[in-house]
Amino acid sequence: MKEYKLKIELVPEACWYANLRSVLKPADWDKVRKDAYRRAGYRCTVCGASGRMEAHERWSYDEKLALQKLEDVTALCHSCHEVTHIARAQLVGRSAEAMEHFMRINQCSQMEFHAELARVNEEYLRRNKIEEWTTDISWLKKFGI
Repeated sequence: MKEYKLKIELVPEACWYANLRSVLKPADWDKVRKDAYRRAGYRCTVCGASGRMEAHERWSYDEKLALQKLEDVTALCHSCHEVTHIARAQLVGRSAEAMEHFMRINQCSQMEFHAELARVNEEYLRRNKIEEWTTDISWLKKFGI
């Protein structure tokens, strides 16, 4: 399996709408996202673009334990963030732009893009068989949250 710099991340349906921005106090979310931007030097951690950044939560999934664990919050440009959440890009009619950005950043073909999308979709379907995930946000302890 090829390792891509820019990854597609599909969150299991049972974990939808459980993002940090919706569960943290606005001041705490600001602390977390601004730390991500500062650590990244105010540049996208994937493609290096500068300008307006978006905070992206990186989660790991342990299917045996049904555990969703927050690993990091990173700074992404809008284009990289759109690829990461490609299902949303598809919903708003921007799948072609997301595919082009994925291929440009990862220096891959359209066939490789579709193979990776199929692999991620298989992972998504497998994880959706787990009805209830436990969420670990202990990563936030370093912020006093």
